[in-house]
Amino acid sequence: MAISFLFCLTLISILTSSLLFHKFITSKNKKNKNKKLPPGPKGVPILGHLHMLGKNPHQDLHKLAKQHGPIMYMQFGFVPNIIVSSPKSAELFLKTHDLVFASRPPHQAAKYISWDQRNLSFGPYGPYWRNMRKLCTLELLSNLKINSFQPMRKEELGMFIESLKECRGVVDISAKISALTAEMSCRMVFGKKYEDKDIDERGFKSVIQEGMRLAAVPNLGDYFPFLGVLDLQGLTRKMKALAKVFDDFFEKVIDEHVRDGRSHGKVKDFVDTMMSIMQSGQFEFQFDRRHVKAVLLVITPKKPKSDEKVQKELENVVGLDRMVEESDLDQLQYLDMVVKETFRLHPAAPLLLPHYAMEDCTVDGYDIKKESRIIVNTYAIGRIQTRGPIQISFFPRGLSGVILMLGDRIFSSYRLARGGEVALGYNWG
Repeated sequence: MAISFLFCLTLISILTSSLLFHKFITSKNKKNKNKKLPPGPKGVPILGHLHMLGKNPHQDLHKLAKQHGPIMYMQFGFVPNIIVSSPKSAELFLKTHDLVFASRPPHQAAKYISWDQRNLSFGPYGPYWRNMRKLCTLELLSNLKINSFQPMRKEELGMFIESLKECRGVVDISAKISALTAEMSCRMVFGKKYEDKDIDERGFKSVIQEGMRLAAVPNLGDYFPFLGVLDLQGLTRKMKALAKVFDDFFEKVIDEHVRDGRSHGKVKDFVDTMMSIMQSGQFEFQFDRRHVKAVLLVITPKKPKSDEKVQKELENVVGLDRMVEESDLDQLQYLDMVVKETFRLHPAAPLLLPHYAMEDCTVDGYDIKKESRIIVNTYAIGRIQTRGPIQISFFPRGLSGVILMLGDRIFSSYRLARGGEVALGYNWG
């Protein structure tokens, strides 16, 4: 009986909202008649263009951009979106008109998992976000702070090498390097290593992946706000459960730091630094545990074929008698090309987190409406044809020519940040 009632209520809500949406779109179309919107495919009522996206939306958007251009208009439910698919267009939105598009849109997953969008990734642009960024830039992710952990990183790397020497048989290097990175990050952020079971029976990796999945999965509540309260996909329930896992773990970490204090002479980890700021009361707004946990969530830890030329460069620059030091990295130019080529073909985020138009704006002759979402497709940008045929396979040597220009643009796009500054955490990477 309850299920039938809920079904009827849902059906009535959808039908009523559909009629309202139709009237809303009709009135919007009349207002936009004299505006020049970016080109885009023809949509359908209610859904807009949602039906055009499949399992790999970055690839679907890349194909559509080939037909409609690097700045493309698409409607996802109630939400207008601008899809950006070229380096030049990305620069217009993320640099030239940065202050207009510096904010983030409302996002249900971020609302539940990141303490009502209090973290830096999903937080809306404004005084709070600027102050939090200032805190992270000066206190947590400065060159001085990151370099203070260099002895620890060297120690971890040494233990990693020794563990490899003791291995027998086949070794999964990718898994071991991933574990090494996570352990280094744990020591920098929390001051010590934690076991998988300390966060949840599923382990760190599974919990983080679940969070990323819930943040990325298409949520009807984001495109049709009236459906959010019904939780038809069951996502809100999962988000709340995951939020409790993160909250319990970070509360335990903070309590340990409050109880144990900090040993004299020990390098302050990120939690120590933020707790000192919270207790000092010198911040420009009320800085409490929610803000500490929101920042911790952002910085909690998350392959091409080997190339003989990389090995040769390492032998020439470093030699065979010592380990590679962080100071050697600037001289390893071919290795730098390999990293850029990896980002070009396999970007860490094929679609960057959406930006949000805070006011009406004209970009490249197109009228961009207030409250539009700006989605930058880095997957498409990495496959732009400039001069000559584009390389789809892994080809770092091509970076010495046409791919270098493209590679630098791709690599730089990750550095572009809100507020006209270099992306937060770039030095950490």
